[in-house]
Amino acid sequence: MNSREPVMRAAPVGQVDGQASPRYAGLTTFARLPRREDVADWDVAVVGVPFDSGVTFRPGARFGPTAIREASRLLRPYNPALDVLPFELTQVVDAGDIACNPFDIPVALEEIQAGLANLMTDGRPVVTLGGDHTLALPALRAVHAQHGPVALVHFDAHLDTWDTYFNAPYTHGTPFRRASEEGLLRKDRSAHVGIRGSLYDPKDLVDDEKLGFTIVHCRDFDRIGTDGILERILDRIGDAPLYVSIDIDVLDPGFAPATGTPEAGGMTSRELLEVLRGLRETRIVSADIVEVSPAYDHAGITAVAAANVAYELVSIMAAQSTR
Repeated sequence: MNSREPVMRAAPVGQVDGQASPRYAGLTTFARLPRREDVADWDVAVVGVPFDSGVTFRPGARFGPTAIREASRLLRPYNPALDVLPFELTQVVDAGDIACNPFDIPVALEEIQAGLANLMTDGRPVVTLGGDHTLALPALRAVHAQHGPVALVHFDAHLDTWDTYFNAPYTHGTPFRRASEEGLLRKDRSAHVGIRGSLYDPKDLVDDEKLGFTIVHCRDFDRIGTDGILERILDRIGDAPLYVSIDIDVLDPGFAPATGTPEAGGMTSRELLEVLRGLRETRIVSADIVEVSPAYDHAGITAVAAANVAYELVSIMAAQSTR
């Protein structure tokens, strides 16, 4: 694993103080953290990718990063569930957005990969705010350049291992087939979590297994509970470097209505947060949260869920950077 040599430097710059400036005032960075250009160096970055040209049903996830940042104004410095002050432990920044071509998907993938590779220099972890799930492929390409093949824990209602859609090989339903084919993943260490809903054909499940994935179905939560789910995930990951990819539609539409392809019978936001906290002893090298489409949101329900998911991931990454 690539890592930077520890250096002496000033204490991290944290959030704008919510007791001094109301949360609804000022710049809308993630969690009201400093921008990348506001600090001399940094350890963990949050970056937006406002891209949704790969969607196959409801569009609008290009506005997801803005909505998540707005909802993140409510986040506070101390994470009691993990007993960590993430923004005091390490320098976390908002790296803005990666601009990419909205009309040419292959070109956009190259631009996203280049933007993320620039942030991941020396193995620094990045939390990417999407955008649609197509962006997971260039993210994994950038991660592979730093860490080699990684384990994947993919939270989603859908497999996203289809071959093509209308003969297009790069869509939000294909990134993990392409990633498996390109050797970006540890095939013995990767899992889908929260899968449910209808499929095109029984062969979809057969193909997915051949690509190296195991499936933790959403209905398993009723059978073995959160602890059982987490045990299965941790056994699968082992000690491999881990990429976490979260499609917000893994949540039930009651907890995340604002997404492009909602499916009934999903996880609760509490279940998702608890499973993520259980990953704190793993080695998360980067992550994404995708498919927030705010035009379909009600009172910011989906954006609030996504912002809190990002907060848990940043908290784990900050704690890991001190180990």
